[in-house]
Amino acid sequence: MSEVRAKSKSAKGSIDPLALMKVRSLELRARVVVEGFWKGLHRSPHHGFSVEFSEYRQYAQGDDLRFIDWKVMARTDRVFIKKFEDETNLRCFLLVDQSRSMSYAGQSGFSKSDYAATLAATFAYFLMGQGDAVGLVTFDEKLDQFVPARNRPGQLRRLMGHLEVSKEQGGRGTDLIGPLKKVAELVRKRGLMMLISDLLAPIEELEVHLGHLAAAGHDLVVWQVLDRSELEFGFEQASHFRDAESGQDVYIDPDLARESYLEKLQAHLDEVKGICERNGIDYRLVATDEPLDRVLFDFVSMREKAGGKNVRRRNLEVRR
Repeated sequence: MSEVRAKSKSAKGSIDPLALMKVRSLELRARVVVEGFWKGLHRSPHHGFSVEFSEYRQYAQGDDLRFIDWKVMARTDRVFIKKFEDETNLRCFLLVDQSRSMSYAGQSGFSKSDYAATLAATFAYFLMGQGDAVGLVTFDEKLDQFVPARNRPGQLRRLMGHLEVSKEQGGRGTDLIGPLKKVAELVRKRGLMMLISDLLAPIEELEVHLGHLAAAGHDLVVWQVLDRSELEFGFEQASHFRDAESGQDVYIDPDLARESYLEKLQAHLDEVKGICERNGIDYRLVATDEPLDRVLFDFVSMREKAGGKNVRRRNLEVRR
């Protein structure tokens, strides 16, 4: 939790999430974030932008020397090899939680559901811009929308439409297990799966079903989205709080409840993180006041550190 607390609300050069959420169109939000991401790489002293490497990847030990591009090596003094078709096509499914608890809007001024939908739209826009196939699953206590992974005209607009509907409708209860089981049945081809959820639900079976997806060969990333007030419990006055899942009102004195709440939340976050670590799943805790271009950058960095799997270095060169 300290990692998220340490991140400022308005990082220099980043897009303020509150201003972004005032843009009505999800597709326009996503485009603003992705374009801001690329501009940020231009400005960064550590990262550059080069279309030259859109069809190449850096040489790795064991690669066939016959496929080295010697002309590129002569110009750059770096060793690159030509990518093959199976290296350049990624199949990704975005699993977006739209349950009732995701409708909570705390001090950020917008709901977790809105942030999650915008994050999913950003990933879709970014990946489809690389030529990758993207699909979508939205769910609450049951699977709601299922859009097969495609990269063809109209697919991005279709994904945006479903995300718009799901965030506006809101959900009911939460059942991560049912939708995950259904996804495992529906998606047979290996690929990248990104789960975007607050994970504020009993997770006794979560390890089993996430582990099943990982064992099936899917590469998993979990984005746990929480409002800043949920992370810090910065309420001042005693008042009634409504349980987002049950709908019951509970009277709470923040001064008395804060320490116990934070201890239980930290235990829950540690459990989720432990589940991911044991199953080789990438995990990231995200506060809803965090700029989305920074989250996108962390996604790219995360995949680069994992050996470049599932993220092509399209238009992106990391300077050593």
